[in-house]
Amino acid sequence: MRPFSARLAALATAVLALAGLAGCAQGENTDGSVGAQDSGGVKVRLDYAYYNPESLVIKEQGWLEQELGPGSVEWVLSQGSNKANENLRAKAIDIGSTAGTPALLARANGSPIRTIDIYSRPEWSAIVVTKDSPITSPEQLRGKKIAATQGTDPYFFLLQTLAVAGLTRDDVEIINLQHSDGKLALERGDVDAWAGLDPFMAQTELEAGSRLIYRNLDFNSYGLLNANEDFLQSKPDIAAAVVRAYERARQWIKDNPEGAVTTLANAASIKPEIARQQLLTRTQIDIDPVPGEPQREVLNRLLPLLVADGLVRSEQEARTALDTLFEPRFAQEAKGAGGA
Repeated sequence: MRPFSARLAALATAVLALAGLAGCAQGENTDGSVGAQDSGGVKVRLDYAYYNPESLVIKEQGWLEQELGPGSVEWVLSQGSNKANENLRAKAIDIGSTAGTPALLARANGSPIRTIDIYSRPEWSAIVVTKDSPITSPEQLRGKKIAATQGTDPYFFLLQTLAVAGLTRDDVEIINLQHSDGKLALERGDVDAWAGLDPFMAQTELEAGSRLIYRNLDFNSYGLLNANEDFLQSKPDIAAAVVRAYERARQWIKDNPEGAVTTLANAASIKPEIARQQLLTRTQIDIDPVPGEPQREVLNRLLPLLVADGLVRSEQEARTALDTLFEPRFAQEAKGAGGA
């Protein structure tokens, strides 16, 4: 039998070898590359979305991983505001991007989220019909089937449009489909109209000749970046880093518009001309990132509609949610920093 000291040395060598293997496994990134072994694990679970151009730039450029360490960010795709809200509520993500109305609705119904940044003012929704449709105005939607994703900005755009036309949701048949499925349903003729969302809306315009029969920028609420309250309390420095990255991405898009078009096209697997239509024609990113009065004005106008549609328990609860939704300090600190 070997002396005790020799056996102890052999055991220590084996433990170190196993630790090295574990470190390699933990240091692997999702793309299979190997990162630093002392990354410390995931520090923030963050969404990306095709309707949120800054998120795509941040993910592609890897700025947060550079600042926080390899493997520090877990990226989750949001296919719509409803999915982002579901993931925030389930704690599958810490920070997610939605439109303004779904964020307000989520907080009014008990989801503890706060808005920490405004990433865009988009015209990302309109009422869409096929190129051969006889429908030319919202008034002609009575009795028609309309695809929309409940709990998202296009859905609330539809409700506002119906009100303008003197109609209610009871005058039409709303088919609840996720955005991409709504586009397909329209093109197949399964529905008469669709409350669209970019980039799918731009895609059907340019590829299938679909028409936007009603547009209204004021009916589109802003793009809001929201975080769970407990995450903001436990990791305010990480939240601040995310908002700084958003400001860096905002400046990068302003300085590199065609580069941003390429980023969106590659991420969403769409043609560059479709990405250009969405990003450069219908999305304003050169805006004040601090959540405040402009967003409050839009959402305040929508409160009665949310109550009438039975989406909140009372107007008072919705107003309380609006009064407590915004957390401006992170964007105030990052404003003008350009990611510095």
